[in-house]
Amino acid sequence: MAAHGPDEQVPDAPTSRWLTRLRRPRFRSWLQAHPTLLDCLLVLVLDAWVLGSLHHRAGNSGWWSVLFSQLLVLPLIFRRRHPWAVFVLLASLAAVQWLTDVRLAADAALLIALYTVAAHCSRRRALVAAGVIEVGVVLASIRFAPTGDGVLASMVFLSGMVAAALFSGITLRTRRQYLAALVERATRLEYERDQQTRLAATAERTRIARELHDVIAHSLSVIITLADAAVLAEQTDPTQAREAMLQVAATGRGSMAEMRRLLGVLREADAGDGVELSPQPGLERLDTLIADVRAAGLPVELSVTGTPQPFTPTAQSTAYRIIQESLTNVLKHADNPTRVRVEIRWSSDGMRIDVTDDGRTAGAGGVTGRPEVGVGVSAGNGMIGMRERAGLFHGTVEAGPTPYGGWRVHAILPAPGTQ
Repeated sequence: MAAHGPDEQVPDAPTSRWLTRLRRPRFRSWLQAHPTLLDCLLVLVLDAWVLGSLHHRAGNSGWWSVLFSQLLVLPLIFRRRHPWAVFVLLASLAAVQWLTDVRLAADAALLIALYTVAAHCSRRRALVAAGVIEVGVVLASIRFAPTGDGVLASMVFLSGMVAAALFSGITLRTRRQYLAALVERATRLEYERDQQTRLAATAERTRIARELHDVIAHSLSVIITLADAAVLAEQTDPTQAREAMLQVAATGRGSMAEMRRLLGVLREADAGDGVELSPQPGLERLDTLIADVRAAGLPVELSVTGTPQPFTPTAQSTAYRIIQESLTNVLKHADNPTRVRVEIRWSSDGMRIDVTDDGRTAGAGGVTGRPEVGVGVSAGNGMIGMRERAGLFHGTVEAGPTPYGGWRVHAILPAPGTQ
């Protein structure tokens, strides 16, 4: 059976209703919240036992013995607040007791004080306290031989009690430190989990905003351009106006379908719960994109040179979105563009993308209305999205006016293994 100290009393086999209540967490928590009261109860029990032992020993029942007993027992009330001071006081009183040749059962208070020092103070102080008591054990065994079996038997018996008190206190202190470390670790992990959740939520919001912008901005730009063309052609060429409006309807339906898929993924926790998913657009859909822009009345030339590199689908989707956003910006911001050139140059180092138009930039005196990448808050969401997409693959995106009055977007996506 394991020995328990005064700070941690756990009955092995409760046989009464009171012992059952003692095991309840609420009662134990109440005791931990009132340690001084528990120490007072300990002092009362110990004092009753000490006074009882004095009553049965005729030679030790004088006022001198009672005074010594109270001086040894009562300071235990403050053992938790001042463990080292209480131990020094009791050790000093025990030395005076030894000098005056007084034998008292109250010397058991020294073991409780040692246990408290080991449980609440440093290990060094605990060992010093144990050494002091061990010296007292030797002196008391030589002078009193309290076990009645000689000096050696007394030293062995009392030294065992000292060791039990010391190791019980150290064990409790180690257990408390271990529990404190577990609580600190759990708190730190919870904080890190919350931080990771916030970062993941922020990244997801950014990704969603980028995807929504790519879907909505391009489609609306094409629709607006086609609608304007239909209005202009309504009187002179109704057939062309009708074709433009049919193209508006087709573009709107395609955008609506893509929006439904995107919102369906956001609403469903499980992607397999009947949500129709489609892969992100890649370079294989570039012809369809350019055809849509041409249908909006913007002449687009596509040039692809070099040997394509084994880019991942995500990297190809990034290239597609950069080209899509660049063409969308031409539709939205360029003034009367007559041609747009999309160049894709493959090399062993990766892919270079150039989207150049000859439209005059909005504004006069060379002041552009189209935001440049990296200029801070003035940059549009689309340009920021292009930079973020390219940055995922250690790529770069630059945008600015050309010497001939047009606009150029230049992007570099490194090949896998060269990043």
